[in-house]
Amino acid sequence: MSRLGRIFLGLFPTASIGSYLATMAILATLPLLAFVVFLLLQLERSQFQALRADAAQDAQTISRGVERKLADMETTLALIANSVELQQGDLSAFHARVAESLKDSSLYVILARRDGIQVLNTRMPWGAPLRPMANPGSVVSALRSGNVELSDVFLGATSQRWVVNLTMPLVERGPQGADAAVLTQDAESFVDLASRDSLPPGWTSALLDNQGRMVVSNGVDHQPAGTAMDPSWLELMYGANGSAVYYKDGQQYLMGYAKLPDWRWHAVVWGPADSLQGSFVDLWKSLLTGSVVFLALIMLVVSVAAHHLRSAIRKIACMAERIGEGDIVSPERTKIVEANQVAVALSNASFDRAEAEERIHFILQELVHRTKNILSLVQAMMRQLARGTDDVEDFQRAVSGRLAGLAQSIEALAKQQWAGIALSSLVELQLTTVTGSFDRVSKRGPELLVNANAVQNLGLVFHELATNSVKYGALSVLEGRLRIEWQVLEPEAEGDEQRLRLTWTELHGPPVTAPTRRGFGSTVIERHAASAFAGEVTLDFNSNGLRWTLVAPLSSFTVGTAD
Repeated sequence: MSRLGRIFLGLFPTASIGSYLATMAILATLPLLAFVVFLLLQLERSQFQALRADAAQDAQTISRGVERKLADMETTLALIANSVELQQGDLSAFHARVAESLKDSSLYVILARRDGIQVLNTRMPWGAPLRPMANPGSVVSALRSGNVELSDVFLGATSQRWVVNLTMPLVERGPQGADAAVLTQDAESFVDLASRDSLPPGWTSALLDNQGRMVVSNGVDHQPAGTAMDPSWLELMYGANGSAVYYKDGQQYLMGYAKLPDWRWHAVVWGPADSLQGSFVDLWKSLLTGSVVFLALIMLVVSVAAHHLRSAIRKIACMAERIGEGDIVSPERTKIVEANQVAVALSNASFDRAEAEERIHFILQELVHRTKNILSLVQAMMRQLARGTDDVEDFQRAVSGRLAGLAQSIEALAKQQWAGIALSSLVELQLTTVTGSFDRVSKRGPELLVNANAVQNLGLVFHELATNSVKYGALSVLEGRLRIEWQVLEPEAEGDEQRLRLTWTELHGPPVTAPTRRGFGSTVIERHAASAFAGEVTLDFNSNGLRWTLVAPLSSFTVGTAD
């Protein structure tokens, strides 16, 4: 290793992998990041402010254009309202002259009464029947204020198009009760005024009426006339002119707006804020230059850190190989905290492996012991059953049924590594083995984990009780029911231990009579149950159903006591 490498090794004390990686990241990126952030902030700030100013300026330009058009419409309406034909009451001549004057434009004139009834409409031939106005409120509003008023966009009753009205009250009531002169204009005639060629790609411009509805719009977010603008956008428009920022689908947008000076309409432009980002060529050149300067330093630091990592990994690999050969190893010391922790864990694992092997030998010995106990139990069972029958087939059925119940208990214990199973699970397991279902059986009692000895002996008892119930008891008829309950009894005197009361009750079965002969089953549910759990068994042959009760010390059942 070079002298410079040894110097760097001395500079790096024992530390975590995260410390090494953080050091490399800081040395590699901090100067460059500070440089890039400075440039980006300056560029973003300047471009963003320019974009906001341009958006507000574009909205004001549109508003001024629309203002001029409305001013021209107001002048035209004033001339029409003061025409000679209207003052003379000659509506036919008034209609002909106005229609001829406005034939090359998209403007139409309406004379209307206060209640919105049209007296004249140049959009229709003279004398044609006319519908009531679609927005009579604009006439009432203009008559109330005495000023020329601009309506919101609405669907015209005659044209069936989206239109806007400029309404002027007449100084003197006209012929046929006309109270106001109205100059109506199709909304789409404002399209050219609302468009801006200077808008960047992806932007939209629009005119909004006093209700926040689209009069006309141009651009990506084009919406038909009469569409209501998002209320949250309208809330951003403070004051007469300005700009605002909002977010849509996780993207930043800008909006410029301007109120028409003499009217209640707004001109609005909006679009994504990143649409006017300038070129980053100079920024990338600066970034490349700075990256090259720091690249050499980064590579040097990475090579030193990699040396530490390789050394630690090789030591840990050697430890793992020795553990695979069965050795007990001591932890290796490295320059990395996490590697030292792994080395300690591997060392502990080597000790744990040795202990596990000893435990396996113990388990094998325990398995031999339990196997002998089970075989002894099976042998005793077969002797008892052989005494009670002379028929080979009956003997086989009796043996196979009980062995099946015992096998179910042993299988359940094996799945739990002989650590015991829940009493409720044992009840359901044995009853299902005999009856095939658990539909007519109810169980109730606290959660209780019973040991292996209790599982085997209770399994035999439940099997015998269930077999007897299927043959002669409640489960032999469809209406019969079975209830199994257990309860932990508190000590009757100080110093006494807790006891468990387990009750088997048959209901709605055939009448019960005490047996005249005691067989293997009676031995199991009475003497064997009492002996196995050092308790007392009560067997009540009530005519309403058999009731079997076992009261024994709780320690005979619970896990942790000797089998």
